[in-house]
Amino acid sequence: MSCAATISSTADVIAVLPQHRFDETALGRFMQQRVAGFAPPLRVAQFHGGMSNPTFMLEDGAGRRLVLRKKPPGKLLPSAHAVEREFKVISALASSDVPVARTYALCEDAAVIGQPFYIMEHVEGRVFRTYALPESAPAERAAIYDAMNAALARLHRVDYQALGLGDYGKAGGYAERQISRWTRQYDASRTDDVPAMEQLARWLPQHLPATDETAIVHGDFRLENMIWHPREPRILAIVDWELGTLGHPLADLAYNCLPWHVPDGQRGDLMALADGYGIPGEERYLADYCRRSGRDGIADWRFWLVLSLFRLAAISQGVYKRGLDGNVSSPGALDRGVKARLLAEAAWALADGAA
Repeated sequence: MSCAATISSTADVIAVLPQHRFDETALGRFMQQRVAGFAPPLRVAQFHGGMSNPTFMLEDGAGRRLVLRKKPPGKLLPSAHAVEREFKVISALASSDVPVARTYALCEDAAVIGQPFYIMEHVEGRVFRTYALPESAPAERAAIYDAMNAALARLHRVDYQALGLGDYGKAGGYAERQISRWTRQYDASRTDDVPAMEQLARWLPQHLPATDETAIVHGDFRLENMIWHPREPRILAIVDWELGTLGHPLADLAYNCLPWHVPDGQRGDLMALADGYGIPGEERYLADYCRRSGRDGIADWRFWLVLSLFRLAAISQGVYKRGLDGNVSSPGALDRGVKARLLAEAAWALADGAA
């Protein structure tokens, strides 16, 4: 690992946080019954950070490593933290050319450790925490962004019906459902008035695209949600599928392109990179995606960017509310209230034609 601040390893863990402790003995019993080859005793550690589903490193008596993702404790928003859906899509995509971790077991019985969870393989590799890749050379930066672009295009080309994912979501109407869902989620976690969110909730339904498409969408497709080979610019696994569903592929693409439009205090931005830096501009990135997905161009781009920012603002507000309630594993959750407002204001500036 070159720099802890910008690159981490999937071997980096901490002791389980007090608010996320569970009955490890009960988990060990479950694994003996459901995970082939499990050898006790079980040791549990936690991956640091993460604002949503707590994630844990499991190591058995033979040194075999696995990963557990579960719902967080406390009262949850409707349809949030859907680990069952994560397990479903990752399991199905194992037979595709989309890189995912192998799944082992799903437990929907909250009585076992307090919340539903699933277990998957541990993939050893790098996680890039900042968009600008300061520890990489220009050639590697270019290769990393090209690999990410190719992976997104491959995901959107997957025949979801052939993989048995016809019931993973609804065909068509994704934009309308997203507007409705995130308006409700924001209202359910509201703490302060954010006028821009009210304006966006009115603007978005009035600017729906004229055409529709359906594909598997990840929902949180960004550099940090991929495990990369330890030495090569190659994706070993796309992770964190909590927001995955059937939806419009341009929503995924727009979310992936937000770093070219808004700065992120933690992950940086791509708005002012020098020539020769290695990371493509948004225009080139979009052209590569169009080439790989067979598109002539992209319509309604501003709408998809605004929707992505609106959704991200609602998610940030939900994280902030859970932080106030003490249900998030990262102390940075309490900064998300300010972030939600900034994202909403950036979205409204774009929608209103001021940016």
